[in-house]
Amino acid sequence: MTMRSRGFTLIELAIAVFVTAVMLTIANAAIQQAVDNHSTLREQQARLLEVQTAMRVIAQDFGQLAPRPVREPVGDGWQPALRSGTSSENSSSTLPLVVFTRAGWSNPAGIQRPALQRVAYVLDGDTLRRDHWPVLDATLGTQAVSRKLVSKVRSVRIRYMDITRRWQEQWPATGVVPGNQEGLLRIRPIAVEVTLELEDWGKIVRVIEVPA
Repeated sequence: MTMRSRGFTLIELAIAVFVTAVMLTIANAAIQQAVDNHSTLREQQARLLEVQTAMRVIAQDFGQLAPRPVREPVGDGWQPALRSGTSSENSSSTLPLVVFTRAGWSNPAGIQRPALQRVAYVLDGDTLRRDHWPVLDATLGTQAVSRKLVSKVRSVRIRYMDITRRWQEQWPATGVVPGNQEGLLRIRPIAVEVTLELEDWGKIVRVIEVPA
């Protein structure tokens, strides 16, 4: 007597389909979570690199402050080697926070130009920007070369330590600098403190020693 094979009932098929659907849903959620985590990790790594690069550039610039004044763009008078600018609290302003001359401008192509560079930092909206000019004594027609350093910036504060080891909000600092005009133009702080307040990381403070 032969036995006929028994097939699946409708209820068993429904249960099998339900279990498969649940497993697929769980697997899809796990895959999506892994993709999201990977994307978040890449964004965090990119942000970390952006902030680290900005702080490194700032430290390199201020660490090579040079006592070299520059001519006014109109050619009448001189600008000091370092001059603090506008307050960072006014984010609608694109005036420089600070303008200064730095040494050590690399020249891998061997172009005929000085190793000194005129640099400015500008808070443009929520982005800290670095400008530099191709010549030291720029004219009104000289175009600056701009580079966006770091975004999501709430504020920037720069302080300058004078020879009496007191922090100054402006530079040149009156009262503690040489009385003659040339000394006023060339005077440099002995240290610079840069504070960046970022939307996501809060405050980052860096104190940079200025070589004598």
